[in-house]
Amino acid sequence: MRRVVLDGCGDFDEWREAARGLLASGVAPGQVEWRDRQGENGFDFDGVDGAISPPGPAAGVLQPTVPKGFIELAQAVICHSDPARYAVLYRLLWRLQADRRLLELASDAEVARAQLMAKSVRRDAHKMIAFVRFKEVPGASSPGGRRRFAAWFEPDHHIVARVAPFFQRRFTDMDWLIATPKGAASWDGDLLQLDAVPRVKPDLADDADELWRTYYASIFNPARLKVKAMQAEMPKKYWRNLPEAALIPGMIANAEARMLEMARKAATEPQPYHHRIREAAARAPGQAAAPAGTLAALNAEAMACTRCPLHAPATQTVFGEGPQDAAVMIVGEQPGDMEDLAGRPFVGPAGKVFDAALAAAGIDRAGLYLTNAVKHFKYELRGKRRIHQRPNTGEVQHCRFWLSREIELVQPKLVVAMGATALSALTETRHKLADIRGEPIAMKGGRMLFVTVHPSYLLRIPDEGKRAEEVERFHRDMGEVGRLAAAI
Repeated sequence: MRRVVLDGCGDFDEWREAARGLLASGVAPGQVEWRDRQGENGFDFDGVDGAISPPGPAAGVLQPTVPKGFIELAQAVICHSDPARYAVLYRLLWRLQADRRLLELASDAEVARAQLMAKSVRRDAHKMIAFVRFKEVPGASSPGGRRRFAAWFEPDHHIVARVAPFFQRRFTDMDWLIATPKGAASWDGDLLQLDAVPRVKPDLADDADELWRTYYASIFNPARLKVKAMQAEMPKKYWRNLPEAALIPGMIANAEARMLEMARKAATEPQPYHHRIREAAARAPGQAAAPAGTLAALNAEAMACTRCPLHAPATQTVFGEGPQDAAVMIVGEQPGDMEDLAGRPFVGPAGKVFDAALAAAGIDRAGLYLTNAVKHFKYELRGKRRIHQRPNTGEVQHCRFWLSREIELVQPKLVVAMGATALSALTETRHKLADIRGEPIAMKGGRMLFVTVHPSYLLRIPDEGKRAEEVERFHRDMGEVGRLAAAI
């Protein structure tokens, strides 16, 4: 039986040289006992030894060949804290000499075990990057006058040497020390130094702790709280070393109350720019009431619509526009961000696609009546951006009141439904748009219905070739609309 004693600090080269010698000597995995050598305790900012140097290759030993994937796997597994990691890797190395495709067998017990070890090490490294908090060391400075910072972290595995280069690149402009129970790393602007001597937690605190707490409290969103998911990303074992962690229990306990308060405000407090637009409208000179039975009168009535909750966050009602005797009515889904601010339909990016199709078909936009199935912009606020949300069945049903009255007043001969929402609003039934696209359909009142896609669909196609095909097809649909309108 051969006994191999290693420092066990995540040094891949140390294990590799030992494994090469054993393999060259024909020592089978069952004839090797692998052991860890333990380090010493202590914590000293200036006590980090010189950079670890890998041992040189053993003279006269043939180097085994292995797939590239094994090297990457072994470099992660060797950092694991399980004492069996050396034996697992050596057994894989031994078997790879006979079967170079061994690592492709995900069902192999030892391959699966090594992959789980590597995954655990990578996750631990990710947590170290996420949860290290540097604190300035009072009264400490380098000979060059650079301030010094220290951090404490408690990893599960021997990952200090693996992760230290990240901190060197990220914080190259300051002197720092990261101490852990499994060793330490330090940087002085010139040399990254590593050692495996276990450290004890230093007693440090600075003003940045309060900044962390302020930042964390500011970005916390109670409406998106998922405790299990949060604890999966920030396990409780890390909390005691994070200054912001003291806030977590209170924020969880008060999340429901804060969420209800946010909901109450969202229903009554419009976005800041709403006030400016509405104040400008209030300052506009008063106008005489429009005659009853006209689109202008219906428009004025719709401006005060509160039939569904969409009126609260929207800037304004976006009503239809066009001549009251238009032979063709175009119905879209709902106003977008630009339409909501401008108060007019089809003036945003989708409107530009629509205008290009009209121009290609030789149709004058001024002769059409343009409207939407839903008159208020439905969106989700992400930072300062308002992201389009599709109206639900109830919202479409509420707004059908206005669309029906528009049809009654305009009396179009041809109605063009652009998109599934418009089709549902006009027919009150669910049809698969692709099944009836491009085919004239008879409607009540002697009208004709023509169905096509909404131009916003064309903007969402990622493949350029597919998008060009669909744009061309949309242009053909608008050409057909022009021919049908001419025949009315």
